[in-house]
Amino acid sequence: MALGDEAAGDGANGFRAGAAARDARDARGVHAADGAGDARGAGDARGADEPGVGGSCSGASGAHGGGPADGETLGRVFLARVTEPGDETVGRWVREHGVLDVARRLREGGRALPGISAKRWAGLCARASTADPGRDLAVARSAGARFVTPGTVEWPGQLDDLGDARPLGLWVRGAPSLRMWALRSVAVVGARACTEYGAHMAATLAAGLAERGWVVVSGGAYGVDGAAHRGALGAGGATAAVLACGVDRPYPPGHTALITRIAEQGLVVGELPPGDHPTPSRFILRNRVIAASVGLGSVSCTVVEPGATRSSGTASEGVSCTSVMSL
Repeated sequence: MALGDEAAGDGANGFRAGAAARDARDARGVHAADGAGDARGAGDARGADEPGVGGSCSGASGAHGGGPADGETLGRVFLARVTEPGDETVGRWVREHGVLDVARRLREGGRALPGISAKRWAGLCARASTADPGRDLAVARSAGARFVTPGTVEWPGQLDDLGDARPLGLWVRGAPSLRMWALRSVAVVGARACTEYGAHMAATLAAGLAERGWVVVSGGAYGVDGAAHRGALGAGGATAAVLACGVDRPYPPGHTALITRIAEQGLVVGELPPGDHPTPSRFILRNRVIAASVGLGSVSCTVVEPGATRSSGTASEGVSCTSVMSL
Protein backbone atom coordinates (compact mmCIF):
# COMPACT_ATOMS: atom_id res chain seq x y z
CA MET A 1 0.00 0.00 0.00
CA ALA A 2 2.95 2.35 -0.17
CA LEU A 3 5.29 3.95 -2.62
CA GLY A 4 8.97 3.57 -1.80
CA ASP A 5 11.07 6.71 -1.82
CA GLU A 6 12.92 5.46 -4.91
CA ALA A 7 9.65 4.78 -6.72
CA ALA A 8 8.33 8.20 -5.80
CA GLY A 9 11.51 9.81 -7.12
CA ASP A 10 11.35 7.87 -10.38
CA GLY A 11 7.73 8.88 -10.81
CA ALA A 12 8.59 12.52 -10.18
CA ASN A 13 11.20 12.39 -12.94
CA GLY A 14 8.63 10.90 -15.28
CA PHE A 15 6.22 13.67 -14.36
CA ARG A 16 8.72 16.37 -15.18
CA ALA A 17 9.40 14.78 -18.55
CA GLY A 18 5.73 14.31 -19.27
CA ALA A 19 4.83 17.81 -18.12
CA ALA A 20 7.28 19.20 -20.68
CA ALA A 21 5.57 17.59 -23.67
CA ARG A 22 2.67 18.78 -25.79
CA ASP A 23 0.83 15.54 -26.49
CA ALA A 24 -1.48 15.12 -29.43
CA ARG A 25 -5.19 15.23 -28.62
CA ASP A 26 -8.11 13.86 -30.63
CA ALA A 27 -11.50 15.54 -30.98
CA ARG A 28 -12.62 14.13 -27.63
CA GLY A 29 -9.67 15.59 -25.79
CA VAL A 30 -8.07 12.23 -25.00
CA HIS A 31 -4.30 12.53 -24.73
CA ALA A 32 -1.86 9.99 -26.13
CA ALA A 33 1.85 9.67 -25.45
CA ASP A 34 3.80 10.29 -28.62
CA GLY A 35 6.61 7.87 -27.68
CA ALA A 36 9.40 9.96 -29.15
CA GLY A 37 8.60 13.31 -27.55
CA ASP A 38 9.07 16.74 -29.07
CA ALA A 39 11.88 19.25 -28.74
CA ARG A 40 11.00 19.83 -25.08
CA GLY A 41 11.05 16.17 -23.95
CA ALA A 42 9.17 12.92 -24.07
CA GLY A 43 5.52 12.85 -23.06
CA ASP A 44 3.66 10.08 -21.30
CA ALA A 45 0.39 11.83 -20.60
CA ARG A 46 -3.07 10.44 -20.73
CA GLY A 47 -6.37 12.32 -20.70
CA ALA A 48 -7.34 14.21 -17.58
CA ASP A 49 -10.58 12.32 -17.13
CA GLU A 50 -9.77 9.11 -18.95
CA PRO A 51 -10.99 6.15 -16.90
CA GLY A 52 -8.50 3.65 -15.53
CA VAL A 53 -5.60 6.05 -14.99
CA GLY A 54 -3.98 6.08 -11.56
CA GLY A 55 -4.12 3.71 -8.62
CA SER A 56 -6.49 1.28 -7.02
CA CYS A 57 -7.72 0.71 -3.51
CA SER A 58 -4.91 -1.77 -2.96
CA GLY A 59 -2.14 0.34 -4.52
CA ALA A 60 -0.65 3.33 -2.80
CA SER A 61 -0.54 6.85 -4.13
CA GLY A 62 -1.77 5.83 -7.56
CA ALA A 63 1.10 3.41 -8.23
CA HIS A 64 0.53 0.07 -9.95
CA GLY A 65 1.80 -2.86 -7.93
CA GLY A 66 3.95 -0.62 -5.74
CA GLY A 67 5.80 0.79 -8.76
CA PRO A 68 6.23 4.41 -9.79
CA ALA A 69 3.12 6.59 -9.95
CA ASP A 70 2.05 7.44 -13.50
CA GLY A 71 2.22 10.90 -15.01
CA GLU A 72 -1.51 11.54 -14.57
CA THR A 73 -1.34 10.83 -10.84
CA LEU A 74 1.79 12.92 -10.37
CA GLY A 75 0.18 15.76 -12.30
CA ARG A 76 -2.81 15.70 -9.98
CA VAL A 77 -0.54 15.62 -6.91
CA PHE A 78 1.31 18.62 -8.36
CA LEU A 79 -1.89 20.59 -8.97
CA ALA A 80 -3.21 19.70 -5.50
CA ARG A 81 -0.12 21.39 -4.07
CA VAL A 82 -0.31 24.44 -6.33
CA THR A 83 -4.06 25.21 -6.34
CA GLU A 84 -6.78 25.50 -3.71
CA PRO A 85 -9.56 22.91 -3.22
CA GLY A 86 -12.79 23.44 -5.14
CA ASP A 87 -11.38 25.96 -7.63
CA GLU A 88 -13.78 25.68 -10.54
CA THR A 89 -11.48 27.63 -12.85
CA VAL A 90 -8.73 25.06 -12.35
CA GLY A 91 -11.29 22.29 -12.75
CA ARG A 92 -12.30 23.73 -16.11
CA TRP A 93 -8.67 23.93 -17.20
CA VAL A 94 -8.18 20.26 -16.33
CA ARG A 95 -11.33 19.29 -18.21
CA GLU A 96 -10.45 21.29 -21.31
CA HIS A 97 -6.66 20.91 -21.49
CA GLY A 98 -5.78 17.85 -19.41
CA VAL A 99 -3.85 17.52 -16.19
CA LEU A 100 -0.34 17.44 -17.65
CA ASP A 101 -0.84 20.38 -19.99
CA VAL A 102 -2.11 22.54 -17.11
CA ALA A 103 0.78 21.40 -14.92
CA ARG A 104 3.30 22.14 -17.67
CA ARG A 105 1.96 25.64 -18.24
CA LEU A 106 2.11 26.42 -14.54
CA ARG A 107 5.62 25.00 -14.27
CA GLU A 108 6.84 27.03 -17.27
CA GLY A 109 5.12 30.20 -16.07
CA GLY A 110 4.15 31.38 -19.54
CA ARG A 111 0.97 33.06 -20.71
CA ALA A 112 -1.92 32.72 -18.27
CA LEU A 113 -4.74 30.31 -18.94
CA PRO A 114 -8.17 31.96 -19.37
CA GLY A 115 -10.41 33.05 -16.50
CA ILE A 116 -7.73 34.29 -14.12
CA SER A 117 -5.98 37.59 -13.38
CA ALA A 118 -2.29 38.11 -14.11
CA LYS A 119 -1.63 38.56 -10.38
CA ARG A 120 -3.30 35.31 -9.45
CA TRP A 121 -1.57 33.44 -12.27
CA ALA A 122 1.78 34.74 -11.01
CA GLY A 123 0.93 33.45 -7.54
CA LEU A 124 0.11 29.99 -8.87
CA CYS A 125 3.32 29.91 -10.91
CA ALA A 126 5.30 30.85 -7.80
CA ARG A 127 3.76 27.90 -5.97
CA ALA A 128 4.45 25.66 -8.95
CA SER A 129 8.15 26.51 -8.89
CA THR A 130 8.55 24.81 -5.49
CA ALA A 131 6.03 21.96 -5.86
CA ASP A 132 7.49 18.44 -5.78
CA PRO A 133 4.90 15.68 -6.26
CA GLY A 134 7.45 12.94 -5.64
CA ARG A 135 8.22 14.42 -2.25
CA ASP A 136 4.51 14.71 -1.40
CA LEU A 137 3.98 11.05 -2.26
CA ALA A 138 6.98 10.03 -0.14
CA VAL A 139 5.68 12.01 2.85
CA ALA A 140 2.24 10.48 2.38
CA ARG A 141 3.79 7.04 2.26
CA SER A 142 5.55 7.63 5.58
CA ALA A 143 2.18 8.59 7.10
CA GLY A 144 0.47 5.49 5.68
CA ALA A 145 -1.56 7.51 3.16
CA ARG A 146 -2.39 6.94 -0.51
CA PHE A 147 -3.65 9.30 -3.22
CA VAL A 148 -6.94 8.29 -4.85
CA THR A 149 -7.78 9.88 -8.20
CA PRO A 150 -10.95 10.19 -10.33
CA GLY A 151 -11.60 7.23 -12.58
CA THR A 152 -9.84 4.67 -10.39
CA VAL A 153 -11.60 1.79 -8.66
CA GLU A 154 -11.54 3.43 -5.22
CA TRP A 155 -12.94 6.79 -6.35
CA PRO A 156 -16.50 7.54 -5.06
CA GLY A 157 -18.45 8.25 -8.23
CA GLN A 158 -20.85 10.63 -6.49
CA LEU A 159 -18.03 13.17 -6.16
CA ASP A 160 -18.22 13.63 -9.94
CA ASP A 161 -21.51 15.45 -9.34
CA LEU A 162 -19.41 18.41 -8.15
CA GLY A 163 -18.45 19.07 -11.78
CA ASP A 164 -15.47 21.40 -12.14
CA ALA A 165 -15.33 21.72 -8.33
CA ARG A 166 -14.58 17.99 -8.05
CA PRO A 167 -11.40 17.27 -6.07
CA LEU A 168 -8.27 16.64 -8.10
CA GLY A 169 -7.80 13.63 -5.87
CA LEU A 170 -8.11 12.60 -2.23
CA TRP A 171 -5.43 11.64 0.26
CA VAL A 172 -6.61 8.66 2.27
CA ARG A 173 -5.30 7.03 5.46
CA GLY A 174 -6.83 3.70 6.49
CA ALA A 175 -7.33 0.24 5.04
CA PRO A 176 -10.99 0.22 3.87
CA SER A 177 -12.00 1.08 0.30
CA LEU A 178 -13.12 4.70 0.11
CA ARG A 179 -15.63 3.97 -2.64
CA MET A 180 -17.23 1.02 -0.87
CA TRP A 181 -17.58 2.92 2.38
CA ALA A 182 -19.07 5.95 0.62
CA LEU A 183 -21.84 3.79 -0.83
CA ARG A 184 -23.39 3.34 2.62
CA SER A 185 -22.44 6.42 4.56
CA VAL A 186 -24.21 9.17 6.46
CA ALA A 187 -22.68 12.44 7.65
CA VAL A 188 -23.36 13.72 11.16
CA VAL A 189 -22.12 17.29 11.54
CA GLY A 190 -22.81 20.29 13.74
CA ALA A 191 -21.44 23.08 15.89
CA ARG A 192 -18.02 23.03 17.44
CA ALA A 193 -19.23 24.93 20.50
CA CYS A 194 -22.24 22.66 20.98
CA THR A 195 -24.24 22.08 24.15
CA GLU A 196 -23.86 18.94 26.24
CA TYR A 197 -27.22 17.80 24.89
CA GLY A 198 -26.01 18.34 21.31
CA ALA A 199 -22.91 16.22 21.94
CA HIS A 200 -25.04 13.52 23.59
CA MET A 201 -27.47 13.41 20.67
CA ALA A 202 -24.64 13.31 18.12
CA ALA A 203 -23.01 10.36 19.87
CA THR A 204 -26.33 8.56 20.30
CA LEU A 205 -27.35 9.07 16.67
CA ALA A 206 -23.93 8.01 15.36
CA ALA A 207 -23.89 4.90 17.52
CA GLY A 208 -27.34 3.89 16.29
CA LEU A 209 -26.35 4.41 12.66
CA ALA A 210 -23.11 2.47 13.12
CA GLU A 211 -24.95 -0.43 14.72
CA ARG A 212 -27.18 -0.59 11.65
CA GLY A 213 -24.23 -0.84 9.30
CA TRP A 214 -23.84 2.78 8.22
CA VAL A 215 -20.46 4.49 7.95
CA VAL A 216 -20.58 7.72 9.99
CA VAL A 217 -18.76 10.58 8.26
CA SER A 218 -17.84 13.82 9.98
CA GLY A 219 -15.13 16.47 10.07
CA GLY A 220 -13.01 15.51 13.07
CA ALA A 221 -13.66 18.86 14.80
CA TYR A 222 -14.52 19.62 18.40
CA GLY A 223 -18.16 19.48 19.45
CA VAL A 224 -20.67 17.52 17.39
CA ASP A 225 -18.11 16.10 14.95
CA GLY A 226 -15.94 14.55 17.63
CA ALA A 227 -18.97 13.20 19.48
CA ALA A 228 -20.24 11.54 16.29
CA HIS A 229 -16.89 9.85 15.65
CA ARG A 230 -16.69 8.62 19.26
CA GLY A 231 -20.24 7.34 19.16
CA ALA A 232 -19.55 5.26 16.05
CA LEU A 233 -16.26 3.92 17.42
CA GLY A 234 -17.85 3.13 20.78
CA ALA A 235 -20.50 1.06 19.05
CA GLY A 236 -17.81 -0.91 17.22
CA GLY A 237 -18.86 0.66 13.93
CA ALA A 238 -17.21 2.43 11.02
CA THR A 239 -16.38 6.11 10.82
CA ALA A 240 -14.47 8.42 8.46
CA ALA A 241 -13.06 11.88 9.15
CA VAL A 242 -12.78 14.37 6.28
CA LEU A 243 -10.16 16.97 7.20
CA ALA A 244 -9.50 20.51 5.97
CA CYS A 245 -5.73 19.98 6.18
CA GLY A 246 -3.13 17.36 5.31
CA VAL A 247 -4.08 13.89 6.52
CA ASP A 248 -0.65 13.56 8.13
CA ARG A 249 -1.29 16.40 10.58
CA PRO A 250 -4.39 15.86 12.71
CA TYR A 251 -6.43 18.97 13.36
CA PRO A 252 -7.50 20.16 15.86
CA PRO A 253 -4.41 19.16 17.87
CA GLY A 254 -6.61 18.18 20.79
CA HIS A 255 -8.12 15.43 18.61
CA THR A 256 -4.80 13.87 17.59
CA ALA A 257 -5.53 10.67 19.51
CA LEU A 258 -9.08 10.48 18.10
CA ILE A 259 -8.01 11.04 14.49
CA THR A 260 -5.16 8.54 14.88
CA ARG A 261 -7.67 5.98 16.14
CA ILE A 262 -9.97 6.71 13.20
CA ALA A 263 -7.06 6.15 10.79
CA GLU A 264 -6.36 2.79 12.46
CA GLN A 265 -9.98 1.61 12.48
CA GLY A 266 -11.57 3.59 9.67
CA LEU A 267 -10.61 6.31 7.17
CA VAL A 268 -9.07 9.77 7.36
CA VAL A 269 -9.58 11.71 4.11
CA GLY A 270 -8.52 15.10 2.80
CA GLU A 271 -7.90 17.08 -0.39
CA LEU A 272 -4.91 19.02 0.84
CA PRO A 273 -1.40 17.62 0.41
CA PRO A 274 0.75 16.44 3.33
CA GLY A 275 1.70 19.14 5.81
CA ASP A 276 -0.89 21.70 4.66
CA HIS A 277 -2.72 23.61 7.37
CA PRO A 278 -6.43 24.47 7.63
CA THR A 279 -7.93 27.90 6.96
CA PRO A 280 -11.53 29.16 7.35
CA SER A 281 -12.16 28.88 3.61
CA ARG A 282 -10.74 25.36 3.52
CA PHE A 283 -13.18 24.24 6.21
CA ILE A 284 -16.09 25.46 4.09
CA LEU A 285 -14.77 23.84 0.91
CA ARG A 286 -14.09 20.59 2.81
CA ASN A 287 -17.77 20.37 3.62
CA ARG A 288 -18.70 20.06 -0.04
CA VAL A 289 -16.74 16.79 -0.08
CA ILE A 290 -18.66 15.53 2.96
CA ALA A 291 -22.00 16.50 1.43
CA ALA A 292 -21.23 15.06 -2.02
CA SER A 293 -19.60 11.81 -0.96
CA VAL A 294 -22.23 10.46 1.42
CA GLY A 295 -25.75 9.19 1.13
CA LEU A 296 -28.02 7.36 -1.26
CA GLY A 297 -31.23 8.87 -2.51
CA SER A 298 -32.72 11.26 0.06
CA VAL A 299 -30.45 10.07 2.86
CA SER A 300 -27.40 12.28 3.15
CA CYS A 301 -26.62 13.95 6.42
CA THR A 302 -28.00 15.49 9.56
CA VAL A 303 -26.98 18.62 11.43
CA VAL A 304 -27.40 17.84 15.11
CA GLU A 305 -26.85 21.39 16.30
CA PRO A 306 -26.16 24.09 13.67
CA GLY A 307 -23.35 26.55 14.20
CA ALA A 308 -23.40 30.27 13.50
CA THR A 309 -24.55 31.34 10.05
CA ARG A 310 -21.67 32.02 7.68
CA SER A 311 -21.47 34.74 5.06
CA SER A 312 -22.87 32.26 2.55
CA GLY A 313 -26.16 32.49 4.45
CA THR A 314 -26.36 28.82 5.39
CA ALA A 315 -25.91 27.08 8.70
CA SER A 316 -23.11 24.71 9.62
CA GLU A 317 -20.64 26.16 7.13
CA GLY A 318 -22.59 25.57 3.97
CA VAL A 319 -23.43 21.86 4.18
CA SER A 320 -26.83 21.04 2.68
CA CYS A 321 -28.31 18.13 4.61
CA THR A 322 -31.37 15.98 4.97
CA SER A 323 -32.56 14.54 8.27
CA VAL A 324 -31.85 10.87 8.82
CA MET A 325 -33.56 10.59 12.19
CA SER A 326 -36.11 8.12 10.82
CA LEU A 327 -33.51 5.48 9.87
